[in-house]
Amino acid sequence: MDEVWESQADWWQARFTRGVDAEYTEQILPLLADGLIGRDKVIDVGCGEGQAARPAVAAGCTVLGVDPSLAQLTEAVRRGGGVLYSRGAATALPVRSASADAVVLCLVAEHVGDLSELANETARVLREGGVALIVMNHPLLHSPDSCWVDDHGGDEPECYWRVGPYLPEAVLDEEVDEGVVVRFHHRPLSTYVNTFARHGLLVEKMVEPSPPEDFQLPLSDPDIAATIPRLLYLQLVKV
Repeated sequence: MDEVWESQADWWQARFTRGVDAEYTEQILPLLADGLIGRDKVIDVGCGEGQAARPAVAAGCTVLGVDPSLAQLTEAVRRGGGVLYSRGAATALPVRSASADAVVLCLVAEHVGDLSELANETARVLREGGVALIVMNHPLLHSPDSCWVDDHGGDEPECYWRVGPYLPEAVLDEEVDEGVVVRFHHRPLSTYVNTFARHGLLVEKMVEPSPPEDFQLPLSDPDIAATIPRLLYLQLVKV
């Protein structure tokens, strides 16, 4: 499904960059900025057009952005910002072993089929004490057939998030916009934690942020929407 990011690069750039996406501006970028404090050499895996990489450079990091999409990298170079870029896959990084202080995996892990190889490559390029910063769609709330339920059929209206089959792993081809189909690999959180741990990457921080107001659906009980996280942030350290 890498061709999706190639053919739909314009869609991604228009919908999620240049400050138009509240989750990036209010949650993702601040979380990454905090995790990169004190880090020098950073690998941004699946960097897209570089919106996470450029602020890291501005904060004093040396950043290599890696992405399989030529269309994304072309736009990344055009937007500048002092980032170095290389075309490559998350499971075969064009980087020397033990050469990075931090690896960023922003909305990447759930699109990679071979999680073990992703964890292996992430651990390979990190120095001891280095960190992997992972942002993903929350696996519990993004399980198959999960959705908002705003039910007015009974005596008392109910508003909740219905969780679909969570424990079984699954591959989902989801139409995220008209004509744009993206492949997601659903895995329970334990699979992520245990797979990275087997490669020496242990969780030292976890954040489940409340969604920005722009992402809270107009439900009958809006306070409920604020209690259901869309994203999960994991900060792993190489031991």
